[in-house]
Amino acid sequence: MPYVDVRGVEHYYEWIRTPSSEPHAKPVMVFIHGWAGSARYWQGIARALADKFDCLLYDLRGFGRSRGRSLLPSTSIAVADSEIPREKSAAVQELTYELEEYAGDLAALLDRLKIEQVYIHAHSMGASVATLFLNRYPQRVHRAILTCSGIFEYDEKAFAAFHKFGGYVVKFRPKWLSKIPFVDRMFIARFLHRPIPAAERKAFLQDFLLADYEAALGTIFTSVSKQAAEVMPQEFARITVPTLLVAGEYDKIIPAEMGRQAAKLNPLVEYVVIPNTAHFPMLEDAETYLQKVRAFLQIEQPLEVAG
Repeated sequence: MPYVDVRGVEHYYEWIRTPSSEPHAKPVMVFIHGWAGSARYWQGIARALADKFDCLLYDLRGFGRSRGRSLLPSTSIAVADSEIPREKSAAVQELTYELEEYAGDLAALLDRLKIEQVYIHAHSMGASVATLFLNRYPQRVHRAILTCSGIFEYDEKAFAAFHKFGGYVVKFRPKWLSKIPFVDRMFIARFLHRPIPAAERKAFLQDFLLADYEAALGTIFTSVSKQAAEVMPQEFARITVPTLLVAGEYDKIIPAEMGRQAAKLNPLVEYVVIPNTAHFPMLEDAETYLQKVRAFLQIEQPLEVAG
């Protein structure tokens, strides 16, 4: 499997492109997954867009097949009053679990692969990372698609309860969990309104079980925090790149209204809702999702094959 060193940490990546495509003959679209996921759930959408783009998929630091840390001497950082061990990168700098740091990882990844400009296609926590990337490296992005993203208000008690519950969820992840019949169906039920294929459910559960403990816990605190509630509205307002924000009508994780409020902050952000879907509209209704994406990208819809 292909790996690349990004700031001292091994990152998994893969290309999805048409067989006849020469490297970088087409514009590059980079896909960013959400919390406790991996690039695997983007593969179907990437294949559908590979006629127009060279699609770059990668696993965020600490998730999927990417390492959670470098192999250099350890240090520690404080995350919401709890100490989480960390490691120094090859550049002897502290890599934290702040989403802005993950935006820096993406910039370093593109540098290592010698890619100057991209289209960005991101989901959930990955969409927050993408938003930060857009504002720090606007010259590197043509257009962006943010799926299941938005802004929220800070609620101290609700956030504290969420962090406590999230800590238990991350800590209790025995490997045998995946062996229990139908556990994948129960695990992902909260994220869906429509069913998705069993293979995709099982892959998502496997990714959750694989996620690095420190990365999974650290990003819970940085994604859902007072700072994020204060900063993200400003970040959406600052976007200077044409952006599509896609929401799932029945999303319980990031309700559609959060996306609607974010889009109102910036005329460059176009907002669409995919009916009868929840937190994975690109898996629950790929056809409608791709129609919206292609319209935004101003590319032709593929002709249906008869028979």
